[in-house]
Amino acid sequence: MKLSLLDSVIDQWSALPPVETADLSGKTVLVVGANVGIGLEASKHFARMRPARLILACRSEAKGKAALTEIEQETDHSGCELWILDLANFASVTAFADKFEKEGGDLHILVMNAAIALPGGVYQPTTDGWETMLQVNCLATSLLSLLLIPQLVAAGRKSSTPSRMVIVSSDVHYWVTPTKEVRTSSKPLEILGSKEWCIPEHMRFRYSESKLLNLFFARALTDRLQSITPLSAVAVTPGFCYSQLRRVWYEQPTFSFAKIRLAIQERFLAWTAEQGSRQLVFAAVGGRDNEEKMKGGFVKHGRLVEVADFVLSDEGRKMQDNVWNETIDILNSVSDKIAPIVQDYLVVPD
Repeated sequence: MKLSLLDSVIDQWSALPPVETADLSGKTVLVVGANVGIGLEASKHFARMRPARLILACRSEAKGKAALTEIEQETDHSGCELWILDLANFASVTAFADKFEKEGGDLHILVMNAAIALPGGVYQPTTDGWETMLQVNCLATSLLSLLLIPQLVAAGRKSSTPSRMVIVSSDVHYWVTPTKEVRTSSKPLEILGSKEWCIPEHMRFRYSESKLLNLFFARALTDRLQSITPLSAVAVTPGFCYSQLRRVWYEQPTFSFAKIRLAIQERFLAWTAEQGSRQLVFAAVGGRDNEEKMKGGFVKHGRLVEVADFVLSDEGRKMQDNVWNETIDILNSVSDKIAPIVQDYLVVPD
């Protein structure tokens, strides 16, 4: 599928379906990146469905507490909890997963929403040595998702419906094709994460690349989950929304045409954060009448749509497998729990 600029504008001006609802009583929902924007609004929708536990995973304790208060006041739901998580620090991710293993119990819905978008040309490494967007949006997102598979599968086995892992991707994946050097490499992440590669010419595509990698992860994981495993990994685009995702752009002290262009685009095209959050909610609780198609699917406008032609191509599938294999190799060095999870819950795809 191709998505032109005109198609994108028409999409943004199209009416959205109402938020999907479900009975979440007795269930546990975890939303990563829940203190602002679409993550906060999605959490409010989940709270109205009365889950037994709604866990908000946030980097900032102060902002997390403010979100917790706002959700409880607007929804009158008292089953909310704040857990601290910093995706820019692998140690924080593994500590979070260890805590969930001890205190979280079964997990029915995981929404991996946290992400960062830095202005083009900005190279910022994390304390772990990875470029920040690559680690936060991709590697740490994949790490936590994999570490929580045992809790997701356990919940699915006890429930009448498979658990859901929601990976927030984006429409921007339609407009990015990695360079030949990256897409043909057996270690594309090593190239993308190297300081030598992270020059302005390449970094202006980094956010879009990270959303493509998110989609690769959901599809590659689906390929490796046995059909009988009660877990569905679903990718979703929230559309172009007002959110805190682009706050770093506006915080730049210097004048730039990019900030003006972004402000104009938001004024005429952007949905509200609540409207965007409906897509996350549908990916988490919708489409239960056709669960098999939801597995590895891409949700947009409250329905499944076809992904970009590159993703479906032979070259795209090969890059997807290379990214998966390299991701597992990298994460094995981060946590000794990754290899057993891969061995116990996943299979070699056909």
